[in-house]
Amino acid sequence: MLVLFETAAGYAIFKVLDESKLQEVDSLYKEFETPEKANKILKLKHFEKFQDTTEALAAATALVEGKLGKSLKKALKKVVAKEAHEQLAISDAKLGGVIKEKLDLSCVHSPAVAELMRCIRSQMEALISGLPPREISAMSLGLAHSLSRYKLKFSPDKVDTMIVQAISLLDDLDKELNNYNMRCREWYGWHFPELGKVVTDNLAYCKTVRKVGDRTNVATTDLSEFLPEEIEAEVKLAAEISMGTEVSEQDIGNIRHLCDQVIEISEYRAQLYDYLKNRMMAIAPNLTVMVGELVGARLISHAGSLLNLAKHPASTVQILGAEKALFRALKTRKDTPKYGLIYHASLVGQTTAKNKGKISRMLAAKTALAIRYDALGEDTNAEMGAENRAKLEARLRQLEDRGIRRISGTGKAMAKADKYQHKSEVKIYDPSGDSTIPSTSKKRKFEEVETSEQDPVTPVAKSKKPKKESVAEEQEAEMAAESPKKKKKKKEKKAEEEPEEPEEPKDEEEEMPVSEPTEKKKRKKKKKVKEEEDE
Repeated sequence: MLVLFETAAGYAIFKVLDESKLQEVDSLYKEFETPEKANKILKLKHFEKFQDTTEALAAATALVEGKLGKSLKKALKKVVAKEAHEQLAISDAKLGGVIKEKLDLSCVHSPAVAELMRCIRSQMEALISGLPPREISAMSLGLAHSLSRYKLKFSPDKVDTMIVQAISLLDDLDKELNNYNMRCREWYGWHFPELGKVVTDNLAYCKTVRKVGDRTNVATTDLSEFLPEEIEAEVKLAAEISMGTEVSEQDIGNIRHLCDQVIEISEYRAQLYDYLKNRMMAIAPNLTVMVGELVGARLISHAGSLLNLAKHPASTVQILGAEKALFRALKTRKDTPKYGLIYHASLVGQTTAKNKGKISRMLAAKTALAIRYDALGEDTNAEMGAENRAKLEARLRQLEDRGIRRISGTGKAMAKADKYQHKSEVKIYDPSGDSTIPSTSKKRKFEEVETSEQDPVTPVAKSKKPKKESVAEEQEAEMAAESPKKKKKKKEKKAEEEPEEPEEPKDEEEEMPVSEPTEKKKRKKKKKVKEEEDE
């Protein structure tokens, strides 16, 4: 039996001298305790050494993928020519199928073979002659690094450390430029304060100050190189009526030196931005297409490297840069942030406030795919990023159009869906029905009755008069039954006296209720209130 053993230095083919020992799998390791015992069981038949690391990487890659490499095929052909009837013990069953198919060699793979491979590895230096231990370790380390780079599709040209340093320097330059511009405006503003209101651009302001110097030179200086004609005319007009103080030539010289520094830093910043843009397109083209070079570089800088950023899920990419807000929201049990550094992307910036959360979530999902494609993919084109960005823009238009259609109310508009509000059907208990006592007090009823009788014109007073008259008529009928004769005589006498003055009795009858004493009225009122309460 032959044994195929792979090493970082090359392929080794051993001849098994005593096959009976392989049947005792549990005690096989005892036969390899010393180099002398190992040489009694195995003998080196052939060793195919790799020429360089590239060949070793190609052979290792072929073994990982289960393919038959050129160097292995060459070594096996030499053995097949001599001992074609022997079986070949291998560690990979998939590779054995390929060897049997192409070279017509019977391959063996079993637990005993796996144990044999482990024992060979323990005594590899003694079994393979001509390879010093230092050389084997160096070749193993080089092959491990090369294989790791190949698996991760890592290229030495794609170094993201430059991006991290460039974006950090760019942010620092922006801060320094802002401070320098504020200092220059404040310093020169003592001499020519009107210039700061007319020229708003910082770089144009510094160039103007450097060229003009003292404001008395504005009228004779040509500023058309960096100022439009209208603004140049305003500057010259303002210089004639300026309210600024006079300064010395030494002060103007220092201000001009500061302007030189601002202009140089601005030019270097523009150059650094172009460099960063080119590096981002070379290292992470899909990420650059999705969120832009500045946001992409800040994401890489925040994560530490492009590979670390590729390990983050989309939810982490979405809130990357808002860690303080996230943990503060978790601590106070409030809403977590919807976006971090990704908020400055153009797709999120051009959406309405209502849809920023949705777009940032979708953009983070597509950006995570683009980052992994850039970090681990073989291609260096930006087709996938452009395709995903087009999908996001279409989705953005769909969200924006939906809101416009609902507001416009056109014929093609979608049905307007009102916000769902839960309407409770629970009825509230009315406690006013528990008590039989009238809600209004007696004093209030007394006051109402008094006001109604004081105003006889009101309909309430008119409605109560028929009751009074009916009571009076009943009393008169009882009296009439007792003495009918006397009343008849009195009525006849009165009838004789009435024709002379027909209008007076009416006045007397109308004046009678007014002349009644107030005490009787109060008693009648109390009686009526009691009757109403009893009813």
